[in-house]
Amino acid sequence: MRIQVRRTGGFAGIERRAEVDTSGRPDAPSLQALAERVLAVGQGTPPPGVPDGFAYEITVDGRTVYAADPRLTQEQRELVTLVLKEGA
Repeated sequence: MRIQVRRTGGFAGIERRAEVDTSGRPDAPSLQALAERVLAVGQGTPPPGVPDGFAYEITVDGRTVYAADPRLTQEQRELVTLVLKEGA
């Protein structure tokens, strides 16, 4: 499973992208389950954000959902943090 995150906005307006492939990862089953839960609650269109807040585009195997600060769910925040930290 390929999980991509694109973060835009923030005070400086700098875009950041990262991607994680779950193939061969020891945590693949839990990461894939987390991604599926994020897809289930994500919005099909970008939600309204707040000034200087981040907006997120989360793509899992070609399916894209959107989220924005400060209304991220705990699962969205966990997935976004992991992909931006570990992704290439």
